[in-house]
Amino acid sequence: MTTEKLHIIPHNHDISLAERSKMKDHKPLLIWFTGLSGSGKSTIANELEKRLFDVGVHTYILDGDNVRKGLNSDLDFTEKGRIENIRRIGEVSNLFLDAGLVVLSAFVSPFRSDRSLVKKLAGDGNYIEVFVDCPLEVCEARDVKGLYKKARKGEISNFTGISSPFEEPLNADVTVKSDVLSVQQSAEKVYQFIESKLRLRNEV
Repeated sequence: MTTEKLHIIPHNHDISLAERSKMKDHKPLLIWFTGLSGSGKSTIANELEKRLFDVGVHTYILDGDNVRKGLNSDLDFTEKGRIENIRRIGEVSNLFLDAGLVVLSAFVSPFRSDRSLVKKLAGDGNYIEVFVDCPLEVCEARDVKGLYKKARKGEISNFTGISSPFEEPLNADVTVKSDVLSVQQSAEKVYQFIESKLRLRNEV
């Protein structure tokens, strides 16, 4: 540990997470969408956010491109850069959890070890892993951003599914097959899973 880090002393604030949750009338959750580019992660997260908003749940979406544009604009797409990308997102998600929000994070996040780190940061009871399962050929056919075409030409290196692996979740909380289910059906499946987990019961 460096000398500088020894001088970092986190503040303890008077308003607790329990009090924030009571004010919002729901528990915080991190809903982590993982899957190939083009599988529908962000689209399903957006649909789920609308569903949650309609019932008064306080939410925020963290999306790959949006985070890369600002907070993580200094990171490249090497394995080291991608690991740091997910680590930072995990830390930011954890801050949002402490604010009492339901965070919908939509990232390829191809490595199990990275997703495990995020789960550890959030706490087992606060982390919901959603695997947006879609065959590579379907994602490549969609290719909304033209990324697969560029990856096939060698214009993008370390591209998940083409030149870099995607490690499928072994025990995802929810799996949605986005090539079979509609966006609305996929979002509803996730909603049905998390609905009871949002309730405060008698804990606060």
